[in-house]
Amino acid sequence: MDNRSEVRDFLMSRRARVDPEDVGFGRGGDRRVPGLRRGEAAALAGVSVEYYARLERGAIAGASDAVLDGVAKALQLDDAERDHLHRLAHQAGAVATSSRRPGKAAPLWRPSPSIQWFLDSLPSAVAMVGNGRTDLLAWNPLGAALMDEMLATATTTPPNFARFIFLEPVARRFYPDWEAVAGINVAQLRTEAGRDPHSKALHDLVGELSTRSDHFRSLWGRHDVWEHQSGVKRFHHHAVGDLTLHFDGLDLVGQAAVQLTVLTAEPGSPDHEAMHLLGNWAAVSPSADGRRHGRAAI
Repeated sequence: MDNRSEVRDFLMSRRARVDPEDVGFGRGGDRRVPGLRRGEAAALAGVSVEYYARLERGAIAGASDAVLDGVAKALQLDDAERDHLHRLAHQAGAVATSSRRPGKAAPLWRPSPSIQWFLDSLPSAVAMVGNGRTDLLAWNPLGAALMDEMLATATTTPPNFARFIFLEPVARRFYPDWEAVAGINVAQLRTEAGRDPHSKALHDLVGELSTRSDHFRSLWGRHDVWEHQSGVKRFHHHAVGDLTLHFDGLDLVGQAAVQLTVLTAEPGSPDHEAMHLLGNWAAVSPSADGRRHGRAAI
């Protein structure tokens, strides 16, 4: 993904989002486009209009952390967006100082036996390992039960959340908050594009989904980014009904390309009981056979 166009589109989309009145500028004058004028953004960032214009054209290589933080403050970026801006600047600097071609893609991560043992040792929590492309790389039995329909309909190895969300009709029933889930998924992919802009696998995935889903293509054009940290997710499982689960994204030390997600329910709550029923269903359901082990075939 071209770094200069990525920087340009990201900064312009964030500038258009800022309400001038929220930062001390009136709505008067000739405002033919939403958001701040370029000169207003430059003033808030503490840089000249000419320098800000260069940044917004994609010439971000060499910008200091102080300048980037000033731009982030001016455009009211959240933590994930600020980190994304710094990554884009780092990537631009790396390209500017190196004539080397991008290296070969790293091999797809696979769980070691001990990590899989750990996943399988969590009987009352969903545990799944994924990467920035939203591939599902490893899971425990309860994870296989929760994501049963995604694993059953997967046409690629490893299974991929983005393909499931945008290409499988059942996903709209499985995720009661499908619109929000779809936006978050695309924002995760956009964040990954900032981390690894030369990933052929990511390019291919984005190209496929942009061709096959108008909704994906529209969301991709928004340039939203998102860090998978913690929160609440809602599901409607075909066997046990509605589930509201708390999720936490946990980094694996030494494994920068992947993250462990654990989904849990408050002990004694109806959701906790539903998780127990989900485990019982998985133990006796023929449809779960062959999908209980968390190592994705390669």
